[in-house]
Formats: sequence, structure tokens, C-alpha cells
Amino acid sequence: MKEEITEKSNMVEQKPIEPIIDTFKSRESHICVKTGSLSLPQCDTPGIPGTVTQRTCVFGGARIVLMPITDALHLVHGPIGCASCTWDIRGSKSSGSKLYKQGCSSDLTEKEIVFGGEQKLYNSIIDLHRLHNPGAIFVYATCVSGVIGDDIKSVCKQAEKLTNCRTIPVESEGFQNHNKTKGHWIGCDALLDHVIGTSTYENPTARDINIVGEFNVAGDLWGIRPLLEYLGLNIITAITGDSKIEDIAKAHHAKLNVVQCQKSSNYLAKKMERKYGTPSLKVNFFGISSTISSITEIVEFFDDDEMKTKADVLIENMTKNLDEELKEYRDRLKGKTVALYAGGNKSWSLVRAFEELGMEVILSGTKNGMKEDYERIMETVKKGTIVVDDANSNELMKLLKKYKPNLLISGAKEKYIALKLKIGFCDFNHDRISAFAGFKGFLEFAKEVDAAVSTNVWNAVKPSPKLFRKKFDQKGFLFEKSEYNKQT
Repeated sequence: MKEEITEKSNMVEQKPIEPIIDTFKSRESHICVKTGSLSLPQCDTPGIPGTVTQRTCVFGGARIVLMPITDALHLVHGPIGCASCTWDIRGSKSSGSKLYKQGCSSDLTEKEIVFGGEQKLYNSIIDLHRLHNPGAIFVYATCVSGVIGDDIKSVCKQAEKLTNCRTIPVESEGFQNHNKTKGHWIGCDALLDHVIGTSTYENPTARDINIVGEFNVAGDLWGIRPLLEYLGLNIITAITGDSKIEDIAKAHHAKLNVVQCQKSSNYLAKKMERKYGTPSLKVNFFGISSTISSITEIVEFFDDDEMKTKADVLIENMTKNLDEELKEYRDRLKGKTVALYAGGNKSWSLVRAFEELGMEVILSGTKNGMKEDYERIMETVKKGTIVVDDANSNELMKLLKKYKPNLLISGAKEKYIALKLKIGFCDFNHDRISAFAGFKGFLEFAKEVDAAVSTNVWNAVKPSPKLFRKKFDQKGFLFEKSEYNKQT
């Protein structure tokens, strides 16, 4: 009895943990704070009905991996809406063909949904080849074509025999998974099964590499390629930014895969290592220290004295005046706070870049994060940082209102949430028009961040007028004006 009383007196009452924001009970575990222990948000689960998830489907995930191949056509086998919603979804630039910018659909209608769409797909492939003579045609399955059971593999095989053009089935039905990461893998598998390893590379060297997971969004590749070429490296191809199908077919000859976007393309690098023995290095060309580390690691891999000397000269020349050029931006940005809500890779790879500007990341999250993505985020961010998985618009708004960052880094869907709350916004997704990779890209990045954070526009914005509930007369005309209109 005495022991029982002692045990009770030693017990500390555990108070229930307060949710970070008011949201659905089942969503509370998807938002957490970095503490001393490894605490991860719940992730990689189906969206909860009613929460209006911002996720993209499996088909969208496959398309963003493959779309930057410049001399290929991308044919969406489904209703016209699937093609229109994903047309030109990558802001990838090309130094050659613009064929990849074409939006193509087999345009399934009620007739095909009842009787099957294989003949219409076949005719579409033949017509596209006749009109454009592409390097390849990627054919994407969608939810509708998957449900009605169209055999796109068989159709592609028949069409390829007739046209003698690579016709590649991408089995990317959107309903396969709740996470578009599965689509990334499907896109990578399409390249491994039908493209990589199908051509021979003439005049191979000991310094042949591929840049994997670089999609040349806004021209990022053009900030990375000159750095690597200066070192004496020969780039067979990027996968898939500013690339041609024939170059990707020779990618298996590379001595090293340099992996930039580890979220979408580390899967491809691992499979190439198993299939062809090609080793890979994870790199990050966003930020000064990350770019220097990436160059250094690549040079160490090749263990070449001449390359080491070139790397030292390159780093010295590229950083010589950089601190001076960045000073005015750092002075204004020092102490400002940032919320990151972007792709899995960017949610941790940009943290150091912001620290180099004197800014602090107070929130980081992603729509389609896997466990390993959140582990990388937790390794990178500081203690006390909010980490969120698959936040819907309402949750993101509440987080921004509560923590009041000076800047939100995200994509087009989140832009107006930030602007309505008078929070600076910078697009780091597919719609941006400025390249941010490499040393020169970091200077451009600093300019854009400073323009978003230091703008005076918020001082000129008046509070939006509070409207009365709208009332209509019997004919449907609005007859009660707002309080603002009455005053004016």
C-alpha cells in the first residue's frame, strides 16, 4: 500500500498536446514541430475526403518527368481534360526543338468509353507521326482508359511497327496511388524499359556523366552544365531537361550519374546502378555552399589532379565578387523568415540557401512527401521548425496567419493565399521564369527573394471592405450595397 502511494505521488500528469492549428482530428498528426527527438509527420497516406488535397495524380507525376524531352510528343489517352490540365506543366526550356510543347490527346468521348478507344488511339499515333515525325511518342494511360481496359501496350507496339518511331506506353492511370511519386517511378521505368540502353555511344571517355533529375526549369540546367564542362566532364545527357530521345538512349554509357532532384529521379539512378553498374552522386546546385560541395564531391569521385586544380580555379573565380554583389540583399533580408511548401527535394535543399542570405526557415512541408523526404527535412531545419505534410489551402492559410513568415516559397496554387495575407511570394516550382541554379543563379535567386520581401506594395494596400450578406429582389437584382459603397 505504501509503495502504491509512492508510485502515484511520483506520477506526473501528462497534459494533452495542443494541436498546432485547428484542423480535422485525423489531420493533426500530419503537422509537427522539430524537437530534440526524431518526430516525423504522418505522411504518404490517402487524402481525407473533404480536405481538398492539393496533390497531383500519378499521371501528372509521370508527365512531369518525361515532358522535358524536347523532340518527343506526349499523347494523353483519355478525355480532353486530362491533357489540358497537364499541358506545358513544366516550365522547361529547350535549346533546340519545341515539339514537346505540343499538347496532344486522343480525346476519348462517350462512344469510346462504351465501345473502347484503342482504334482511336492507334489513329492518333499514326496521324501525329505523319504530321510531326517526332523522335518518340509517349502514350499516357489515364483513369478513364484504365477503367475501360484499353491495352495501350499492344496499340503502341502495332503503331511502332508501322511508323518505325519509338512509341512508348506509360501505364500511369491516376487511380493507381494517392501519391504522384508513383508516377515519377512509372515515368522512370518507361525510360529504362524502352529507351535507355537502346543506342550505342560513339567515342566514350572516362569522364562521361549524366545529369539526372534536372528538368531545365527556367533554364537551371544552363547554369549547371558550364560548371561541369569547365572541369572537363563530358555530359552525355540530362534526364530529362533539354534532352533528346537519342541521347537518353545512350545514357547507360556514363561513368557517373549526378542526381540533382533526388525526389523524382533517385529511383532511376538506383535502377541504372543495378542494371548497368553506373554509380551515382546526390548533388544540390541551389546555394553557394551546396554548389561548392557538389563540385568538390564530383571531383573527388574522379580523383583527377587536373580536375581538382580546375575546380579550385572555378570556385575562386565564381565566388570572388559574389559576397560583394549579395551584400545589399543580405542587409535587407537578414532576420526575415521563410515558409517552404514545395516539392519534397526543395523542402530541404533550399534551407541552406536561405541561411546564406541571413534568413530563417520557420516552416517546411510538401504535398507528396515520403518518409525519407521528411527525414531529410528534419536533418536540415532547426529545432522548433514546423513541418507539415499535404496541407490543404485552409490549413496553409491558418499556418501562415499564425506564424507570419515574411516569404512563402511554393507553386502557383498557393500564390494568392500568400498575397491576400500580405506575405511575400516567390515561385520555385514549374511556373518560374528565372533560373536559380549555380553561382549566377543564386544571385538571381537573391534578387527575386529581396523583391518579394522588401517591396513597399503592402503599404499601399487598403483593407478589403467588409461586405454585407448579399440580398436579392424577386427578379434576382442585388439591392443592398456594401458598407464601403455606401460611404463612397
